Amino acid sequence: MSKILNGRRQSMQSIRSTISSSQLDDESSLGSDSEINGFTSDRQTDKYGFIGGAQQYTEESGRVVPPEVIRQREVKWLDMLSHWDKWMIKRFNKVRLRCQKGIPPALRGRAWLYLSGGKMKKEQNQGKFQELDSQAGDPKWVDVIEKDLHRQFPFHEMFVSRGGHGQQDLFRVLKAYTLYRPEEGYCQAQAPIAAVLLMHMPAEDAFWGLVQICEKYLPGYYSPGLEAIQLDGEILNALLRRVCPLAYRHLEKHKIDPILYMTEWFMCAFSRTLPWASVLRVWDMFLCDGVKIIFRVGLVLLKCMLGTREKLKACQGQYESMEILRAIEPRYMQEGFLVREILEVPVTARDVERENYSQLKRWKKNRGELNFKSPPRLHGARLIMLAEPPRRQDLQQNPTIIIEEPLPTTTKGKEDKKSRKRRGSLKKSPPIEEIPNPYSLPSDPTPPPPPSKPPAPPPVSRQTPETVALPVPETVPELVPETVPETVPETVPETVPETVPELVPETVPETVQETAPETVPETVPETKSGSPHQQQTPPTDLPPAKESPLQRSTQSLSSTELDTYL
Repeated sequence: MSKILNGRRQSMQSIRSTISSSQLDDESSLGSDSEINGFTSDRQTDKYGFIGGAQQYTEESGRVVPPEVIRQREVKWLDMLSHWDKWMIKRFNKVRLRCQKGIPPALRGRAWLYLSGGKMKKEQNQGKFQELDSQAGDPKWVDVIEKDLHRQFPFHEMFVSRGGHGQQDLFRVLKAYTLYRPEEGYCQAQAPIAAVLLMHMPAEDAFWGLVQICEKYLPGYYSPGLEAIQLDGEILNALLRRVCPLAYRHLEKHKIDPILYMTEWFMCAFSRTLPWASVLRVWDMFLCDGVKIIFRVGLVLLKCMLGTREKLKACQGQYESMEILRAIEPRYMQEGFLVREILEVPVTARDVERENYSQLKRWKKNRGELNFKSPPRLHGARLIMLAEPPRRQDLQQNPTIIIEEPLPTTTKGKEDKKSRKRRGSLKKSPPIEEIPNPYSLPSDPTPPPPPSKPPAPPPVSRQTPETVALPVPETVPELVPETVPETVPETVPETVPETVPELVPETVPETVQETAPETVPETVPETKSGSPHQQQTPPTDLPPAKESPLQRSTQSLSSTELDTYL
């Protein structure tokens, strides 16, 4: 009995542990691929994120591109994106060709945003999405959006969990659009468009991409009454008459209106019809060349399913024809086949506009004016860019991950000290000294000495008294004989007046050498004698210097008067 009770207790504990662990798993994986919807943790996803090979993905439906080719394309696309305005204006055909080959997966989201013009729209409306996201929204649209969240790609790992991050971002984008365009509100076909964008870019970028698709590529598609989609249905029917007359006559025979089979194709941009590899290739071309790609895809599918008599034999009525168009054969939706057929369809943007004009004229004749006047449709990324020329700063790629570093905390006192040091480190330019004219005339007034610098002491050589040169003041250059240069004061001229020797003693005392400057000027030549005590006699062969009139006038002055004069 005790063994049975112990076994029951152990089983109850194991059940509780499994329940608690499952709850923890659900909470920890909320927002990604949780087990709330009944999926096990060992399930596999394909390279696009779909669980269990959903969205009709097989290896045959998608082409395998070698990694080397992908890397080369990435380098080319990075160069284009860094010089986007030049490529779009001067080399748009090359951009179109690269979109037809397929945008590299690593750069698809960024390229879509540039092609649609969402990048420029986002930069020109900074903070607009955050403002719309912070608002509550219209309760009428909020309830409808919440009911449609779990229906958008439920087998994708991003949207598989109810209340997860994917569904939260989808709700934010759709609610923000209802506030951005309250006259249009919300349409169920907008949810797949926004979900595809969210698989490749953040919520704010996806919002501006949705705005561009609804306003530039497919204007009026999601407005009340769906008049624009009905008008495009008539355009598709007219183009089908020219491209595949057999399929056109069959649909006219059984009175199958285009609105019965093309609504989901066009409003969702084939995102819920084609395999995912084909969806991405179609969107690459659609965002580059505009709505004509959507018309071409519809014409290719109609031609492949209803373009031969053998296939028409299998659908003898309206119901059979609709079933064939709802279940298109996978071989016609393969990536390689579909892209090749799309490029071969002879439908241009001019053809679409011509049919649009004729069908609109017929609509007004039969039904009257349109209730909702949508803006004009722009065919392709180039026309969108020319309609709203971007600024250079709008095309710059901003970093998606920003790390904010804390600024160093410095007090005002330290900052003031640093500023003072910087100001003190700036050296002031020295004042320009006025150099007196050594060749001034006697009639010129003597310039006053500079007040900032006192007169320099007389230079005294370290030789004997006979070789000592008299100090010549800078302000009175007339005292120096013209025949003797200033830089070579070797000897004293014989014509020096008697009062001048009073300034210089006959014998140079030892104290004079101490008061002399330590550095002897370069102008005083040193004697080449061996001992410093050896005396030199002044040369007597020099001719007497001519006396100037100023010297004659100074001979009659006393010593005190001479000092005053000097």
